[in-house]
Formats: sequence, C-alpha cells, structure tokens
Amino acid sequence: MPASSSAPAEPTGARAAVPALAGRAASVGASPVREILALTARPEVISFAGGLPAPELFDGAGMAAAFRAVMEEQAPTALQYSTTEGSPALRAATAERVSGRGLPTGADDLLITTGSQQGLTLLAAALIEPGDVVLVEDPCYLAALQVFGFAGARIVAVPCDEDGPDPDALDEIVARERPKLFYCVPTFQNPTGRTMTAERRRAVADVAARRGLWIVEDDPYGELRYEGEPVPWISSCEAAADRTVLLSSYSKIMAPGLRIGWLRAPRALLRACVIAKQASDLHTPTVNQLAAARYLQDRDLDAHLATVRAAYGERRDTMLAGLADALPEGSTWNRPEGGMFLWARLPAGSDATALLGKVIEYDVAYVPGAPFFAGAPDAAALRLCFVTSAPDEIREGLARLGRALKG
Repeated sequence: MPASSSAPAEPTGARAAVPALAGRAASVGASPVREILALTARPEVISFAGGLPAPELFDGAGMAAAFRAVMEEQAPTALQYSTTEGSPALRAATAERVSGRGLPTGADDLLITTGSQQGLTLLAAALIEPGDVVLVEDPCYLAALQVFGFAGARIVAVPCDEDGPDPDALDEIVARERPKLFYCVPTFQNPTGRTMTAERRRAVADVAARRGLWIVEDDPYGELRYEGEPVPWISSCEAAADRTVLLSSYSKIMAPGLRIGWLRAPRALLRACVIAKQASDLHTPTVNQLAAARYLQDRDLDAHLATVRAAYGERRDTMLAGLADALPEGSTWNRPEGGMFLWARLPAGSDATALLGKVIEYDVAYVPGAPFFAGAPDAAALRLCFVTSAPDEIREGLARLGRALKG
C-alpha cells in the first residue's frame, strides 16, 4: 500500500485557540457614560449622567401621525431598500432648514446618516489612515474619541478656555503635528456646554486654510438655545468652505430613536462617505426617513422646538440655582447659553471618579469629567445633564448630591 501523504491527524479532542480580536478592538475601551447608565438604570435613581432628551417632550402624537401617513400612502416604498444618499424628500427638507440658518445648502450637498454618530464613523473611514494625527478640543465628546481611536488615529488635544480652542496653540500644533483633521463641537459643546466665539471660529477657519486641515464641525445642539444670539457656523467661513464638514442630527430636536442624522461636505469627500456608508449599512432605514420627512412637511418643528427650549431653559436655571447648595465650597461651574450640559469642578484635590460610587448610593448620578480628556485629565471635573429631569426632580437630585458630597 502506498504511503499516505496526508498530514498527521490532530489528537482526538484537541482544540486550537480562536484568532485574536483586532488590535483596535482591544485598545479602545467601552464608553464610561454607557457603563454609568447601566449602573443607574434603576427607576429610583435621578440621573444627571446621560445626554438624554426629556421623553415627555417628544411629539409622540405627531410622530405617530407621520408614520401612519407613510404606511398608509407609501408602504411599498417605505418598506423597500433605498438609496445610500438618503430620501430625496428628507434631504430637501434638511437643506431648507440648513439654508434658513444661514448656510446655503442644496439636497445634493447632504448625506443622511444613521444618527450623526455614524457621520463621524464614515468620515474616519474616508479620511484617516492608521497613525494619522487627529486634533480634538480638550475636553472632547467621548464617542468621537472612540471613533478616532478605532480608526487608528493618534489623538492630540488642543488647549481650550471658556471661549473655545486657543488659536495660537492650534496653529502651533498643526504646524508641528501635521494633522489630518480638527474635530470640534463649537456650539453648546459636549461635555462642557461652552460656545466657541465668532472670533475663535474665524481663527480656526484661518488656520485650516493656511495650514491645510479638515475641520469637522459637529452641531447636534445648536437649535437648543435659551439665551444670547446664534453664532455662525465655522462652515460659513469662506476661507475654509472647501475643507469644512458639518454634522448634525434630528435626535435632539425630534427624537433620538429615529437615528436620523446628516452630513454636509464638499463633493469629493461626500462621495467617499457615501461609499463608506454602502459598506456599512447600505442606507439609513427608509421608513424612518420618510416619517421624518412627513413630520417636517405636516408639523411645525420650530413651534415644537419653542416648547422644548422653554422647558429646557427652565431646567437649566433650576440646576444653576441649586448648585451652590449641592456642591462643596470651592466648587466652580459654568452657565451654558443652551444645549444639554453644564461643566462643574469640585475643589482642588477632589476625584469625581472616586466619589461617583458614593454618590450612586444616594440614588443620584453624574459623569466624571476625566474620560473626556485626550490630554491630561482633570480629576475634579464632572458633567451634569439638566434636560432629562423635570425641575422638581432636579431639585431633589441636587439635594441628594449635596448629601452625598458633603456627608
């Protein structure tokens, strides 16, 4: 009999190890905010931790009517695959809203995304090679740090003050690091609630024009203003018009469960993001897009927003009025003109992360500020969301926070 050429059989019962996870999956941690939300899911907890719009202010009747009309009149289309770019009706309605806020925009300038968070992921796929430098504000929106980390970017923090990024520091860092992009939330920033001044916005656009840099401008909160005057988008600065991306979402002004966001970008980059989206999810759910478009057609979103702004402004003022009694002597905090968050700092030497376990025992919660920093973290900082709870709940939550921190 001829000799067998087959490989020796593995010992019975032997099992090889499964291949390892990708390095990026092992190196990028879970969101601390999401972890805290899991800890505070008990109904008795008053949470200032999550960035959750107030559910009682959703226009449930209006959304139900929009979905009902779509299913009664357009069911074959609503239940079918759609184009990657997004529903023409929704893109047209969105372009009209963006143009009405001072940035001339056509439907073909926009890509509908599955939440503005997907817009960040698509931009990372289209722009970032492993090892590229990405600049961010310090502190920065936490999920953006996750996206850029997953893309393999080296993240560098730009020093900021209450008016936004330091333009001289930004210019110096761009010259030294040669980054691919600068990511920022100029209006009612997450986590700090601050708003970048018009002068700083022009300076950022000037640096991008002189040094060669993409600007990614994230604006999920811009329509939630309670005082002061609107500040033009960086995207409206002519100097950087060819290198500015604007992201936003209907999550904070309509309903986050729709997962409808949008991305406005120069044509070549927009096309690259469309291709990246085809590889991701083909398209944002058709029925949700058509319902959002129908809602914009049949309902007065601006009138609804006026109601939301009035309620949120009252909640912000309630929280501001109670912080002096809730936080230890020597604490500081800001007064955001809009958005969902304010930023506080406990006395020097405090550790907001270490204190959180004790605070949760009092059935109240916040988010420690340290994870939001790409640079050296500020252990004493914390973020408070003031929109989710009604004024009476805010007062009770602050009373609990005061007992926890001062007890």
